[in-house]
Amino acid sequence: MSSCIDVFNGDADGICALHQLRLKTPRPGARLVTGVKRDINLLARLDNVRDSSITVLDISLDRNRAALLELLSRDNTVLYIDHHFSGAIPDVNLLEAHIDPQPLTCTSVIVDTLLQGQYRAWAIVGAYGDNLDEAAEPLARELNYDKEQRAILKETGILLNYNGYGAGLDDLFFSPDELYRQVSSYADPFAFHACSPALKKLQQGYRDDMDRAMQTPALRESEHGRIFQLPGESWARRVAGVYSNTLARQEPDKAHCLIIANNDTTLRVSVRAPLAKRRGADTLCRRFPTGGGRAAAAGINNLPPDMADRFCHTFLEHFRETA
Repeated sequence: MSSCIDVFNGDADGICALHQLRLKTPRPGARLVTGVKRDINLLARLDNVRDSSITVLDISLDRNRAALLELLSRDNTVLYIDHHFSGAIPDVNLLEAHIDPQPLTCTSVIVDTLLQGQYRAWAIVGAYGDNLDEAAEPLARELNYDKEQRAILKETGILLNYNGYGAGLDDLFFSPDELYRQVSSYADPFAFHACSPALKKLQQGYRDDMDRAMQTPALRESEHGRIFQLPGESWARRVAGVYSNTLARQEPDKAHCLIIANNDTTLRVSVRAPLAKRRGADTLCRRFPTGGGRAAAAGINNLPPDMADRFCHTFLEHFRETA
């Protein structure tokens, strides 16, 4: 093979999934390809890559299908692990795919299964970061972690996830590849939590941003959903994901939507299905341009502003009908 390339979502799940794999099978010198959480068309960056070993983590195969097929046609071997909607998985010998879109799993948990729990503490961090407490808690109990230990892993996951949100790298405290390198220095997530200067910086940023976000009243609300809007500023883009997750846990029987203006006047939309059901977010968002995601959590990258009222009405009706 001419090179090794690791392609991963820049959120907690992508980082923790890759960290588990590289604790098991180090690939020093591997090229890292990542970006902000919603920068998921990552395989398109691999122009003219040939005869290489490529690992792809936590990005939708369906959204990367054309680029994946092109890479496979150039004799690259691809290990693809993910939990988003995939569509039909190509039947190609060079592709090894482990894709499970069930709402209560994530890429870190899939990797944990493949590695037979060898680095499970990091899978727990990834699951907590993806707002999948229901997946993280049983794994934590298997390792006999007490309440304080679970709280440490949960905070670590939330902070890693918090760093992944933004319109671009300028909104983030750390580029995701740099944060992954910070994480990769620690085999033990408890040591990372106690000692990492990067995590201390994220702790302070998270507190400041969440304090501002939590003062925001709902824009629209019904029996089945709540819609919030934050200003198109860096702090709001950073906190969008963890704020949406917090709102969802406040009222688990309701769907939640967060709207933030992009720099080009389009709108960035984050949707959380009701935690009590965890379905319908992806099908809703795919009805609009640049929409996608998974059943429990999805979004729209660039919603035209003249479609905002239509979206809000559709959101409330969609989750009324699926209640």
